Parts: sequence; C-alpha cells; structure tokens
Amino acid sequence: MISTEEKFGRLKDILQQLDSVLVAYSGGTDSAFLLKVCCDILGIRVVAVTATSPTYPSKEKAAAEAVARSLSVRYLVIETRELERPDFVANSPQRCYYCKRELFQELKQVSVAQGMQNVVDGSNWDDLKDHRPGRRAAAELGIRHPLQEAQLTKEEIRDLSRQMGLPTWNKPSLACLASRFPYGIPIDQRSLAIVDEAENFLHSLGISQLRLRHHGKIARIEVEPPDMHLLLEETRRQQVITHLKGLGYLYITVDLAGYRTGSLNEGLDP
Repeated sequence: MISTEEKFGRLKDILQQLDSVLVAYSGGTDSAFLLKVCCDILGIRVVAVTATSPTYPSKEKAAAEAVARSLSVRYLVIETRELERPDFVANSPQRCYYCKRELFQELKQVSVAQGMQNVVDGSNWDDLKDHRPGRRAAAELGIRHPLQEAQLTKEEIRDLSRQMGLPTWNKPSLACLASRFPYGIPIDQRSLAIVDEAENFLHSLGISQLRLRHHGKIARIEVEPPDMHLLLEETRRQQVITHLKGLGYLYITVDLAGYRTGSLNEGLDP
C-alpha cells in the first residue's frame, strides 16, 4: 500500500516534469492544495485561473481570491458561457462533459496567452468512483490531473493541506450549482440564482456541508446527519420554510439519507 508521503513525493515529481502550468482553480480544497504545491515546485511558472459563471456559487469568489493572493501567484478570473450551449442547458447525464468542454477550451486559450505549457486541475483519486463525463473532455483537450496521477485521495489532500497551513484543508466539498438539478430538468440562470440564494441562507444557519437539490417546485435538502437537528428545531424549521417558499418552492423536504456527493447519479445505469 502506498503511503501518503510516497504519493506526495510522486506528485512533486510529476510537477517537476512540467515546464509551466495553468491551474484550474475553483478555490476548493483540492485545487488550492494543487496550486500551493505548484507554486512551491515551479515558482513563477504558474498562473491560477478561476472561471466564474451563474453556475459558480457566489460566496466562493472572495474566498478563492484571498487564498490565491496569499500564495503570491498570478491570478486571473474569466467568465465561461456554458448557459449559451443548448446541450448544457438540456441537462442530460452528459451535462458535465459539455460544461468541462467549454471550461477547458477557455483555459487552453488563456494558457497560450500566458505562455503556460500545461493546464492542470484538482481532480483527485476518489473522483474516479463517480459518474464524471468531464473526464472525457479533459482527455480530449490534454488536461492533466496531477493529484489523480499521484493517487492522492480527498482525505490525504485534506491532511497534507492541514500540515501546510492552508485554510482550505477542512473546507466543505464544492460542486457547480448545475449539480443540484436532476437530469432532464433544464438549467436556466434564474433557477441557478434561486439555488444559490437558498444554499447561502442554509449556510447562514450554521450548516457547513449541504446541497439543495432543485426538483422543480420541490427543494430536497441534503445535510450531514449530525446537522439535521439544525433544520428541525422549530424556529429554524419555520425560517427555512418561509425563506424557501419565498424563493418559489412549494414543498421543502429533508433527505433522510443525508448529504452525499453525486446523489443525482444514483438512478443512472452503472
């Protein structure tokens, strides 16, 4: 069994072989860790790029920039236009492919303009366990996944991030807001804004890890089982009902199975 230290050494070896890199940087635990190690290994031959759009959670922008600035890395913010793609808006099980295709094409162009030889992202070893059509887009466009290549898991990345003093070491897992929509329900800017506002409100109640799945007029809330009481305490329960109904939801539900990544993939044929 390969130890975390051996995997970390493998990651550094991989990065040392790259002349220069553009890091697809969302501000989450994985991409922040990758960016930090890239800066340590490659110095000024690194640029970090955050892609924003209506699918990017609004509360993440300032935090992502703060971490990038603390690393003294060249930092750019671009806007992607996946909502202009009918194949993305239709929200088929291949939605992630079209989204990542749009993103990686933009990043490739930026990498050329910035003189970077490689584009890397923060996909980790655990991501291989889920339905991720975006991997095909990455392969088609030559995007590298150094954390995955080193076989680093999420837990190992959190532990190494903690040792490095990164504030993102225990940050809740991120995902684009499009992942809140069951396949087949079209995605539009207004619905994305509603989900974003609803999740921001739920976070304000002291719940760190959550998802609000948008089933039309039904809001299905996923939180960690130990946090369910925060939703069911009477005063908060009424606040949640009032706020979410004010956003247009007719029914507000709590998923008893709790938060889990990729819950909307559970109905897909393996």
